[in-house]
Amino acid sequence: MAFSTILSLPKLPKPSLLLPKSSSSPSPSSITFDLRSYWTSLIAEVEAELDSALKVKYPEKMYEAMRYSVFSGGKRAPPIMCIASCELFDAPRSAALPTAAALEMIHAASHVHDDLPCMDAAPLRRGRPTTHANYGVDVAVLVGDSLFPLGFTHVVSNTPSDLVPREALLLVLKEIAKTVGSTGMAAGQYLDLAGAAAGGEKEVLLVLEKKFGEMAECSAVCGAMLGGASEEEQASLRRYGRTVGVLYELVDDVLMESNGRSGQMRSNASTVRTLGIERALEIVDKLRDQAKKELEWFGEKYGDRVLPLMSFVDYAVERGFVVERGDEMVAKAAVS
Repeated sequence: MAFSTILSLPKLPKPSLLLPKSSSSPSPSSITFDLRSYWTSLIAEVEAELDSALKVKYPEKMYEAMRYSVFSGGKRAPPIMCIASCELFDAPRSAALPTAAALEMIHAASHVHDDLPCMDAAPLRRGRPTTHANYGVDVAVLVGDSLFPLGFTHVVSNTPSDLVPREALLLVLKEIAKTVGSTGMAAGQYLDLAGAAAGGEKEVLLVLEKKFGEMAECSAVCGAMLGGASEEEQASLRRYGRTVGVLYELVDDVLMESNGRSGQMRSNASTVRTLGIERALEIVDKLRDQAKKELEWFGEKYGDRVLPLMSFVDYAVERGFVVERGDEMVAKAAVS
């Protein structure tokens, strides 16, 4: 399957001019690891998995809208993190691919619902009309409702039973359900809509943790479960993922402020508006160090296999590359 779309990540000022340097001292190998090539190499596999899960069938308009929502030029960060976490434990990539694709479906579904007029009222996402703007609010609601269970079904139907024990698969399903539910991302959206972030630092960070940290946490820990990680290892990757998810969104907030776009976040949970840019930068530095600290002992135990996850931390702050995808993946497919 060929791909020619370019996945454009934002062009940013030099991090040294904007964001604080981490006080941790990365190893030379973590500096030279080519995250861009690693990321690009995985995208084609993730796209192929998603394509197989989202063949257009009756009712065609519904599936076309589902594909429009999923194949929207996203960075595929949740599936890439899931696979990197699984591969940390030397497990085959095929053990994680179905879950990785499911996480992207769920990620897309959350965006579809977040963008609705009754939520964040976003007319555009990644430079093109949101699902409700293109297909109508009614169809957008149904698209989100359909992508969530389709993700669960894809995990159950396609995860190789000879690679992943049933017990681990059940834990993955439980983790995903918890992530999207009333104690996870749904709670984050509610708290955001209710204006909880106006309360102060603790409140704004809680909204970021629930709205954004939960998805990254789920991605990292599901990969660990699929790879056969111990409970202690899962706990470390859970903390790592949540920290990276919050870090990424916090840096987005800082960059909007630095580019003169303060107040344009769809979320009300702006750390810059609530605490000021100096405090936001302090938190960025703290989170960067926390995420790397969670990975230190993995480096001692698993060597270079930790480098993709370690590099995600720096990428969350620096955004230093563009991922190119070879063949264009469009929201069309032959009716199966």
